Amino acid sequence: MAVADVFNIEKKKVSQVELNDAVFAAQPNEAVIYDVVKMQLAARRAGTASTKTRSDVSGGGKKPWRQKGTGRARAGTTRSPLWRSGGIVFGPHPRDYSFNVPKKMRKQALISALSMKLKQDKMLVINDFPMEKISTRKFQDIIDLFDLKKALFVLDADNENLQKSSRNVKNIKMIKSEGINVYDILNHEHLVLLEPSIKKIEGALLV
Repeated sequence: MAVADVFNIEKKKVSQVELNDAVFAAQPNEAVIYDVVKMQLAARRAGTASTKTRSDVSGGGKKPWRQKGTGRARAGTTRSPLWRSGGIVFGPHPRDYSFNVPKKMRKQALISALSMKLKQDKMLVINDFPMEKISTRKFQDIIDLFDLKKALFVLDADNENLQKSSRNVKNIKMIKSEGINVYDILNHEHLVLLEPSIKKIEGALLV
């Protein structure tokens, strides 16, 4: 069974925690990770791009000139796609880009991402992160002590003082264990787990 060192906010090792190999020591599956990240990014797309076809552009009700005898090509409307200010052919229209992948694949991708962070020594476990009051300076000093440049913090429960202290710190994101996802893990260099969140993560992934 994999083991991780547990630190306090003073960067002192206080204990060790056993990690379930099925969650933190699995063989990463890059193909599944790719599919799940693609799904997450597709779901974030607004899909609001829209263009006007010839039926949507105003004007063009009158035939520009008579059909024959002018020497020019036939024209029925000034809103033809061939004309300036005409409609757009095959332009984008509002659509939903989201799609789903099986639940088992999502779990496998999350397990792969967690295992990669542990294998790369980019996962940090902290026993607790007490914040008596909201203080960005104190929070910044702590992450500087751990040399965290871009980190994802996973909390076991709401911690208002900690969450508000981190709001203005660049490249730091706080989420609860229920919201942990593949894209955020891979998009941050370090993964910081509060020790109580580990059991919640393992419980959710081993159901």
